[in-house]
Amino acid sequence: MSTSLAIETKDVRRIYKIRGPKKKGDQTTRVALDGVDLQVERGELFGLLGPNGAGKTTLIKILATLLLPSSGMARIEGYDVVRDTDEVKRRISMVSGGETSGYGLLTVEESLWMFARFYGLENKVARDRIAALAQIMGLEDRMRAKVSDLSTGLRQKMNFIRGFVTDPNVVFLDEPTLGLDVQAARDVRGFVSQWMQDHPDRTLLLTTHYMAEADEMCDRLAIIDGGKLLVCDTPANLKKSLQTEAVFNLKVAPLGAKPKDGDLLEAVPGVSRVNVADVNGHTELALTLRGEDALPQVLAYLTRRGSSLIALEKREPTLEDVFIKVTGRRLDQAADEKEAE
Repeated sequence: MSTSLAIETKDVRRIYKIRGPKKKGDQTTRVALDGVDLQVERGELFGLLGPNGAGKTTLIKILATLLLPSSGMARIEGYDVVRDTDEVKRRISMVSGGETSGYGLLTVEESLWMFARFYGLENKVARDRIAALAQIMGLEDRMRAKVSDLSTGLRQKMNFIRGFVTDPNVVFLDEPTLGLDVQAARDVRGFVSQWMQDHPDRTLLLTTHYMAEADEMCDRLAIIDGGKLLVCDTPANLKKSLQTEAVFNLKVAPLGAKPKDGDLLEAVPGVSRVNVADVNGHTELALTLRGEDALPQVLAYLTRRGSSLIALEKREPTLEDVFIKVTGRRLDQAADEKEAE
């Protein structure tokens, strides 16, 4: 089946029933995905950026045939994930951050060989690919170590070898650097980027809540929140969309008394968005202004509130700014809200 799209979804929804005792009026269902439309071209490294609980993992599980959609359509290289499950499975692989694949009593080499054989690889092909990937991932000296003796970072590297040893057409990486130290995360990102360069006809879908990871790695990305895809474009274009506005970071003395009704910083003419954080005896303001000429009015407001400017920095828009624009809050705030639900 020939198609230029590696991944395609139309109006995909997933609704979970909430189990357990409920009081009258309590919610009985939870919408994890709410009408997701997505198109990923062959050869793309596509990212899904969003907080925990946004629907990223649910979408990947549907695409990987691990979960049925409540409604809608999803295809991998033209094959329907519900009707053509076997064809889809032959073409994909999945690696999740923090997963514990492998059997503790087996060595790394034995576990990887076992998984390769499960996928139907011939013995020699499996051993050759495992050896080559182990060298790339820096695991060649740990192949005879037991899986149970591996650190979190080394175990995740082993998971990557397991995920790529079958030479898949489409790879799903679900929070692949979750819980890794800085060096291990850098190694994983380097491997992914090199693999995409070496296999320009393959496709990779990455989910992450790390802004820098999405910005560095993705050809295109979509921001997902509350089960909805809110915006989709290249990281550069998403940031460029905010360049009509001026973004400033201000470090100021603690603000004085609570402002009167209507005397909020957001109400100052020219102020588009405000994020406030109290840090170590001072206040940090992330301001998006409709123009730099609004800055004097902001400073006048601070004086009126009994504060004063300590430091000021103008910066280029980031993906965090894009996320704030489309969702109305920071990514870490969105994650905290999801955990509180």
